[in-house]
Amino acid sequence: MSEHFDAIIIGTGQGGGPLAGQLAHAGWRIAILERAHVGGSCVNVGCTPTKTMVASARVAHLARRAGDYGVTTGRVTVDQPAVRQRKRDMVTAWRGGSRKGLERWETLELIMGEGRFVGRDAVAVRVGDGKDRTLQADTILINTGARPRYPSIPGLEGVPFLDSTSVMEVDVVPEHLVIIGGGYIGLEFGQMFRRFGAAVTIIEQAARCLPKEDPDICAAMTDILREDGIRLVTGASPTHVGTAGGELVVELAGGNGRPVVAGSHLLAAAGRQPNTDRLNLSAAGVAVDDRGFIIVNDRLETSTPGIYAFGDVKGGPAFTHVAYDDFRILRANLLDGAARTITNRVIPYTVFTDPQLGRVGMTEDEARARGGRVGVAKMAMAKVARALEMDESRGLMKAIVDLETEQILGAAILGIEGGEIMSMLQIAMLGGLKFSTLRDGMFAHPTLAESLNNLFQRVDALA
Repeated sequence: MSEHFDAIIIGTGQGGGPLAGQLAHAGWRIAILERAHVGGSCVNVGCTPTKTMVASARVAHLARRAGDYGVTTGRVTVDQPAVRQRKRDMVTAWRGGSRKGLERWETLELIMGEGRFVGRDAVAVRVGDGKDRTLQADTILINTGARPRYPSIPGLEGVPFLDSTSVMEVDVVPEHLVIIGGGYIGLEFGQMFRRFGAAVTIIEQAARCLPKEDPDICAAMTDILREDGIRLVTGASPTHVGTAGGELVVELAGGNGRPVVAGSHLLAAAGRQPNTDRLNLSAAGVAVDDRGFIIVNDRLETSTPGIYAFGDVKGGPAFTHVAYDDFRILRANLLDGAARTITNRVIPYTVFTDPQLGRVGMTEDEARARGGRVGVAKMAMAKVARALEMDESRGLMKAIVDLETEQILGAAILGIEGGEIMSMLQIAMLGGLKFSTLRDGMFAHPTLAESLNNLFQRVDALA
């Protein structure tokens, strides 16, 4: 016998949980399914734990730099089990809060178990006693997220490698951490463990780390990481992974003449893949792309009417704030009869290296391809008074503008609190403020914000 609900939500991530609550608040009878932990990737294995550990790494870094500020300390050591426990405590608190937020609604049932489609409007969920419950609803929403993707390298499956989840559970500082992948995940973990005391080598197949960013941003980030003692091997493709002499050995093709990298620990940071393989989507006629991500239209509806997908499982930028905006779109459309879409969203993000890289809108390369009268403003963080006072002057600020309308088209802020400065520019973009308004505005001194005065005095037309 099927149990009928107004809507079924599969997954309790940062989109699924809030949507379930809002639909229940509106009087809908909701079933929300979770196979592991309430809260999704962000709370359990993503933003919350990683940024908690990044904070510990920053404290270790600043403690070692105490002499630069005229402060005397002793030898700095890192208690890795204590770092891990701090991370675990933070996850437990957020996970518990997320669960309580769902359980407060009388018309919402949280079902712990793994769901799979058994028809267009039916989902079977395997619960704790090993039996299936069959749930039915005209509206079904998929928020199952993604998990680490393992690169296809001969020998990898035969060695004890780490991924972005398991690396946070190590109880010792690695002697030498080798990372396959020079993207956002690889750089954040690389700098983190370097600050904990590990030797770190990052291997990137592309010619530079962060290959989607402008070359000058990549070059500045590379300088920062190398200054921190991280070895970067770019233009290198791993051809085999094995063991020798008690070490993990990565053989390379390319990489500036470095054929082998050996270390005590290996982290595979080669992106993420969607959690769709066990949903039995074919039973509901839901189409996926060649990587398994669910295909949606601009209103987040799948190929089957009445079934929606949101968050990481639909592909695109895998950020918590994207999943949350997906939730807001679905809430408006389902409850208010709106016609909101994901078309032309400007998606910001921050890479939590230290200093941070905050990014929004167009890159310089994208602006060149766009054409028209476009300008670029650049300024080294070493020109920012507040950054100098804090002795945190690495990186640069960069903004792309339309010279005709004076609108800000994009920005990359690689510097202390780069994500916060980027967000100021995003607010200006949302409000349609001209760059000259920021150039001529009065900001408190000495703040990082006032650097926008000087940044936008340096606008030059792109050649």
